[in-house]
Amino acid sequence: MNCLEKRIVQDGIVKEGNILKVDSFLNHQMDVKLFDEMAEEYMKRFEGKPINKILTIEASGIGIASVIALRFGVPVVFAKKTQSINLDGEMYTAEVESFTHKNINHVIVSKKFINETDHVLIIDDFLANGCALQGLIQIVQQAGATVEGIGIAIEKGFQNGGTIIRNLGFQLESLAIVESMDAATGEIVFREQ
Repeated sequence: MNCLEKRIVQDGIVKEGNILKVDSFLNHQMDVKLFDEMAEEYMKRFEGKPINKILTIEASGIGIASVIALRFGVPVVFAKKTQSINLDGEMYTAEVESFTHKNINHVIVSKKFINETDHVLIIDDFLANGCALQGLIQIVQQAGATVEGIGIAIEKGFQNGGTIIRNLGFQLESLAIVESMDAATGEIVFREQ
């Protein structure tokens, strides 16, 4: 069992509706030491890839992506979920449905931050149905850039997102893949990796 799986067992809370609450260390309060250990693992899994940008989506992926970017020595770009007056110029856009929030966002990235010379590592905290990742992949493809890989903290292996993304041919590396979880007992079963 890796450090992330241990932490999920120790502090994660399984809720009804296939929700895994990890806000005490991953996506509300952030354990940066844990993120650094995760970043070290991503360095191994994506070794030799010419990664020059990290792409994530606001908000929960930003903390993890930042620590990983520090290890890779590259900038982080995050897709915004809302247009603001500070965003100017041309934008890449994609429609993304959120499993957790049960809504649709139009995520945007300024064209000045990703272009055809970029080799992108996509990072996010969760993978459930794969919609967020498909949106980020679309943005990279719109830019003419290359997706070098995808790093996910927690994949819900019992949902179809991982299968969809892997079938598209991308190197998808999830640090913890939850095969099943039971809200009544709190039990979490991980896939052997």
